[in-house]
Amino acid sequence: MATADAGGAQVKSAVRTVELLEFFAGRPGTHSLTAVQEAVGYPKSSLYMLLRTLVELGWVETDATGTRYGIGVRALLVGTSYLDGDEVVAAARPTLDRLSDDTTETIHLARLDGTDVVHLATRQSLHHLRPFTRVGRRLPAYSTALGKALLATHSDEQVRGMLPETLPALTEHTVTDRERLIAELRTVRERGYAVDREETTLGLRCFGVVIPHRTPARDAISCSVPVARLTPAHERAIKDALFQARDRMTPATRRP
Repeated sequence: MATADAGGAQVKSAVRTVELLEFFAGRPGTHSLTAVQEAVGYPKSSLYMLLRTLVELGWVETDATGTRYGIGVRALLVGTSYLDGDEVVAAARPTLDRLSDDTTETIHLARLDGTDVVHLATRQSLHHLRPFTRVGRRLPAYSTALGKALLATHSDEQVRGMLPETLPALTEHTVTDRERLIAELRTVRERGYAVDREETTLGLRCFGVVIPHRTPARDAISCSVPVARLTPAHERAIKDALFQARDRMTPATRRP
């Protein structure tokens, strides 16, 4: 009986540790013990002890006063290790470089994680007017070209099970009705690419295609361009370049 209790306690502690790290990862900067406790709901005494342990191990850092907490450098080491060991990221590098050169715009490689997409690699545009982006950025799949391309590889019923009926808006253009989104996903399946029409960031349009090395797809690539620079000719060139990049990347990322 004691062994079962100990095992249960270890699992609970592990879950709390992961939840804490995810809390800090999603909220840059430092936070007071009270703010963390209100967000995660753990008893303050046990939360304090867990935070102190994570500080000692380097997973969490404190400010000069020792009373505010934020993500530690060891989390960066784990994230870097994930990217360094990922076969898709490694195989995609030459294609992402070429796609960046062909379009002169910002390029993303992202992976579906639950109902979000996470950026695994980026190539920044050299234009003065360009979007801010970073590896590790997490965004709702329904609002992005990357995410919509990936959601379209699931059935309508699967998407209904994944997403709530009403979707939080990121901008005034975000599709917030699930059924309207599902109707758009049918179009995505037919034409082979998805579009984010200022649904995540005002003034920015994105085009995305999946890398079909597995079903349903897990990874996608996109090109983001400010609407002020998007002409019909440039849009056609971006779509063509994305399809060519997809075709080059698919065999490179498919396991034998």
